[in-house]
Amino acid sequence: MKSVPKPRNKAASKPTINDIARLAGVSKKTVSRVINRSGSLHDDTREKIEAVIRETGYVPNPQARALALGRNFLIGLVHDNPNAQMILNMQQGILEALRDTDFELVVRPVDRSSPDMLDDVRSFLVRQRLYGVVLLPPISEIDALARLCEEVNCKYVRMGSSVLDDPDHMVASNDRDAVIEATRHLIAHGHRRIGLISGPHGFNSAQVRRDGFEFALAEAGIKLPRSLIADGQYTFESGITAAESLFDLQPRPTAIFACNDEMAAGVLFAARSRGIAVPEELSIIGFDDTPIAARVWPPLTTVRWPIVAMGRSAALKIIGDATSVSPEDQEPSTFVSTLVRRGSVAPPMK
Repeated sequence: MKSVPKPRNKAASKPTINDIARLAGVSKKTVSRVINRSGSLHDDTREKIEAVIRETGYVPNPQARALALGRNFLIGLVHDNPNAQMILNMQQGILEALRDTDFELVVRPVDRSSPDMLDDVRSFLVRQRLYGVVLLPPISEIDALARLCEEVNCKYVRMGSSVLDDPDHMVASNDRDAVIEATRHLIAHGHRRIGLISGPHGFNSAQVRRDGFEFALAEAGIKLPRSLIADGQYTFESGITAAESLFDLQPRPTAIFACNDEMAAGVLFAARSRGIAVPEELSIIGFDDTPIAARVWPPLTTVRWPIVAMGRSAALKIIGDATSVSPEDQEPSTFVSTLVRRGSVAPPMK
């Protein structure tokens, strides 16, 4: 193909979509279809237009593209989750996917207990004209919210601790299996009286993790009295409160599995306050592998939840058709959580 002449005068130093259409010998609408990756075109036509775009250095106008698509280049992150670190990690993953693209991230907290929650989300999606949205647990577990996204023609991906949707609309982890491994780790060290600090009621992640914990105990023939289960809210403060209730038991547990790192750190704080040595007198395991797990002393044994990778994959599922991501590059839908062994677990004192 002959080299495409570049504009000569200063005013034309930045080629327009009209220039591309003229140089490629096609209509402006055809160029727009190539830019927005919409509609079917002959491969030779698409390749010719893309070659002109490369040679002229043409950069599509994001506002014009948004107008053509009827949507803004915005990805929403909608959540009702008390775990601030989890939100930050998810944002990091999404922003990694959006780097060097026209897309930006907007974050919107909601109240899942509000009777107006669905109407509020609908208003947000329509008003912002979002290209797509990532839904975090527990609201990601609401099927009506997924249907709402489809109704307003907004792409969506749901995050969860188990399968919630088809692969194009989901990123999920194997929380149950990971907690089974973590609980087996405590049992292998000789622990038999193990306490559980569960997550908030209504969270699928809390139920899945509790299921894994109970399965591992039953597998080992260990009974779980109700008194060894304390309710938590995925917060540091709730971890302290739950730990205090478990410490008041006679005999108290020799190990505690907390359903996230924030609560596990609360357990460690409460143990120090009572003069209970960790791990000599109490072993602790958390879940998430957030930065706090490696920064406390002793550093926490925990389950590494690949939140950043899940966030990156969720965003790429949404923007793949509007970027240079190849259709063959299928983003994964399932992610493996793994046990990270640190210094907070030891055999119980005899």
